[in-house]
Amino acid sequence: MSRWSPRNAAEIAALVAHHPLAWVVSGTPSFHATPLPLVADLAADGSIAALIGHFALANPQVEALRQQPRALLLFQGAQGYISPELVTQPQWAPTWNYAVARFEVDVAFSPQDNGEALDRLIAHMEGDRPDRWTVAKMGERYEPMSRHIIAFRATVLSCEATFKLGQDERPESLAQILAGHPDAGLAAAMREANQPLSRT
Repeated sequence: MSRWSPRNAAEIAALVAHHPLAWVVSGTPSFHATPLPLVADLAADGSIAALIGHFALANPQVEALRQQPRALLLFQGAQGYISPELVTQPQWAPTWNYAVARFEVDVAFSPQDNGEALDRLIAHMEGDRPDRWTVAKMGERYEPMSRHIIAFRATVLSCEATFKLGQDERPESLAQILAGHPDAGLAAAMREANQPLSRT
């Protein structure tokens, strides 16, 4: 396990939950790549067992995945440039910090689950807002539109994640970066990654 490895399964699940837009990449019979928001199904240990989403039925990647269901799902979390101007340490070099996760999956289409896939995605994105949107608000427009999508479940075969978020910095340099970086989201991710936490 490297210093850039996530410390536990919860960190990977949080990345996917907070940054749900993934590239779905497949390579047979030709390369396809589609950006789709996905929702995770968690295993008992907190790791991601599967990812749920839907394609536009007209997307040619649907037929490609029917022929060969293996795919890569690529998620990107907080990321950004770290300038030497933030750090007083002499000869400190610039770097790029980021959190990413790569899943190898088998994709199984399930048109009978279109409604559930939509409901889960919308519920995840709308969160706990008091007047959150639901598909019921579409009224009669929902049924004809739902016929143009197809739900899928992507079962996880393997997962690789890299959280390069300042774990190698001197404490004083890290403090300066956190205090001065203009991207609050990246600074928050760096702060979280450098909190004491036992690896599980």
